[in-house]
Parts: sequence; structure tokens; C-alpha cells
Amino acid sequence: MNWESIDEYAKKWIKEAGTMIRSSFDKTLNIQTKSDPNDLVTNIDQETEQFFIEKIRNTFPGHQILGEEGFGDKLTSHEGIVWIIDPIDGTMNFVHQQRNFAISLGVYEQGIGMIGLIYDVVHDELYHAKRGQGAFLNEKKLVNLKEKSVNEAIIALNATWVMENHRIDHNLLIPLARDARGTRSYGSAALELVFVATGRIDAYISLRLAPWDVAAGAVIVEELGGIITNLRGEKLDFVNQDSLLASGPGLHSTILHDYLKDGKW
Repeated sequence: MNWESIDEYAKKWIKEAGTMIRSSFDKTLNIQTKSDPNDLVTNIDQETEQFFIEKIRNTFPGHQILGEEGFGDKLTSHEGIVWIIDPIDGTMNFVHQQRNFAISLGVYEQGIGMIGLIYDVVHDELYHAKRGQGAFLNEKKLVNLKEKSVNEAIIALNATWVMENHRIDHNLLIPLARDARGTRSYGSAALELVFVATGRIDAYISLRLAPWDVAAGAVIVEELGGIITNLRGEKLDFVNQDSLLASGPGLHSTILHDYLKDGKW
């Protein structure tokens, strides 16, 4: 398999898609809701996914596609080569802010992440990694993640999970939020994962993410020595929705065993 060629095409297409999205900023969006009133999708999400699907189908007809907006294949496993696409991760930010969103594109072979690309469209920052070859921000090589303790860590955590909610006991994560140096929430899993990769934050926790939210970021974070599991410490399968804990070494184990072990995740 010529992974160099796949990587070159993926980078070309993600930049082209970014140009298309930037050109939409002064146009009226067609905004719809999906699972709830805050789960937004726009015509730009849908058109961007269809753009990728057309390119992949024409260039790599034997590859499968898993996309957030449902225009790809219905997959129950990751046999063969699978492209996992989130055309706009952070749609609410895209709609309200026209920033703090990204295109996320992961390419997997037999369930193993081979290529991860996350494009911060507004800042023209392309985070990218190929398995075994390091991770980069544009052309700058990123350095491996260092160990951190909880009390010197910035942790990305949605405030929903430390407020009373119907999914978990909100008291479970309060000690972690209290002991950390600080908490942040950016509204885009893809960006939060590359912020872990660059050390802008030290860990990212979420209770409910789909494969397209994390597939590309997982390749990038793991290439830098980071660890990605669900909140039970299990490997993600990139087929089903799951919880997420992503961080550098050391910190991952501390959070998992000292703060999460009693949770029903």
C-alpha cells in the first residue's frame, strides 16, 4: 500500500475543503438539528463530506468511508482501509463564531490508525501524522509529550460533566477539576486532541464521542507518546460511540486510577 500517496491526496483534499469552508463565511447557512436542539448540522457540513467522498471513491474505489453526516458506508468493523471523516468538528462554534472548529480525517487499516489529519481552517494550521513517522504542525515537527502531575495540568473537560446531569454522577469528576491547575472547554474534540498533542492542554476527557470525533486525533496523540482510551482504560474500537481519556504518559494512569476508577462509564 502506497501510504505516501494516500497522505498526499488527503492533505491536498483537506486544504481544498478548508478553502471551500472559508468561502462560505459570508453566505447564509442552512442550519438543521439532529439528535437534539444543540446538535447542529449545516449544508456546509454535508457538502464538505460529499466532497471528500467523491474524491475518495474516484481515487481509491476499494476503500471504505465512515462519515458523520451519513453519506459514507454503514460499517460494523474496520476491515480493509477506512477513511473516518468529520467534515466540521465543532459545528456549533462554526455557526456561532466562525472559528474553533476543524476538519478531522483519519485513515485506518484493519482498525489501526495509519494517517491522522486535523485542519484548523481559520488559522490555516494542519496537524498531521503518519504511523511511525512523528507528528507535525504544518512543517514543524512536534516533540514527544512529557509527564505531568494533576496539580500542574490543564484539563479539557465540559462543564456539563461537573454539573447535575442525566448521564453520570456529577460528583465523580469534581475532585479532578478541583485538583487540576485549570480546566478548559473548546467545543471541538479534534482541536482538544491536537491541543493535547501540542501541550496546550495536558488531558482531554469526554463522556460521549463518535469515531469521527477522535480517529484522526488519536493517530496524532499516540505518535507523540500520548495515550488514548475510554474512561474504563480500554482501547477504542473506532466503530462505536464511547467515552474518552487522552493525555500524555503518567498523567493518564494517574487520572484513570486515582479519579475515574469508581465511575460507571
